[in-house]
Amino acid sequence: MKQIAIGIDLGGTQVRAALVDEQGNILARAEDRTDAAAGPERVLSQIHGLAEGLLAASPTVSVVGVGVSAPGPIDTVAGVASDVPTLAGFAGFPLKAKLQARFPFPVSLENDGIAAAIGEWRFGAGRALDNLVYLTVSTGIGGGIVADGRVLRGRKGMAGHIGHMSVMPDGALCPCGNRGCFEACGSGTAFTLRARMRAIECGETVLGRDGATIDSQHVFAAARQGDRVANQLVDEEAEILGRGIMSLVHIFSPDIVVMGGGLSNEFDRLHPGIEAYIARWAMPAFRDVKIVRAAMGQNSGLAGAAALVFLAEKSPRDYSRQPRKT
Repeated sequence: MKQIAIGIDLGGTQVRAALVDEQGNILARAEDRTDAAAGPERVLSQIHGLAEGLLAASPTVSVVGVGVSAPGPIDTVAGVASDVPTLAGFAGFPLKAKLQARFPFPVSLENDGIAAAIGEWRFGAGRALDNLVYLTVSTGIGGGIVADGRVLRGRKGMAGHIGHMSVMPDGALCPCGNRGCFEACGSGTAFTLRARMRAIECGETVLGRDGATIDSQHVFAAARQGDRVANQLVDEEAEILGRGIMSLVHIFSPDIVVMGGGLSNEFDRLHPGIEAYIARWAMPAFRDVKIVRAAMGQNSGLAGAAALVFLAEKSPRDYSRQPRKT
């Protein structure tokens, strides 16, 4: 009977579940739109329902445990969601204990950025490297860090909230209440908002013409068609990402920076601008750090959450270290 872990990736928009083997292969996958406003018990019912559905369709597997990737801030030491802005009722919520009450298997809990970093480190673009930064650029910006062959978790397991470092003094207002956060300036949400404002200010663009909807996909599509304003917006986004990534490179000195999230679908268009910014402004010793696209795509968090289960089973006292090649 094949041993698997159930990986759960809880987000404010979608909740995903997967059956994952020890090599990080996704054997079965299901997802649902998160009922984010309905409160914790409803969301936990969604998680349990997705997992049960997958197991019902795969009767020949043996479940080692459940790994859950959840948005932060989340105290993974205590297992408590501190204050999740995208999920109603998750402030001070004992997430791990409540999940454990619904499953007969051991439950591991991790911040979503750290879980995705683990997924790319164990199975994806950062496999077998000792130092990497994972950056997700989507509705918000988050991430995780592996340093000296270990996952960096920090106090309460809350390290890696890289979306809330300041990159622009007196910049846009962030959901956290600060101004000029990396997330407030460089996320997919911020990118879309800039595009909508620019379309109002400038008539020389196809963006928003005849009342059409504007989102990040429309901006990149218009840029590919040669729209000047759209290309300016994309270049600005690449520069903002380059500014934030440069700071991360200086702080953590990674072997690589891995970019995931929705905007990574346009990595090929953004990458030259990101690298150009780093080549111009980074200290010379850091300019050779490679920026790469996440190899696991949307499955980084699912695979990382599942990896927690297998690592904890093998080495319960230290499940953050990557086995080195011999």
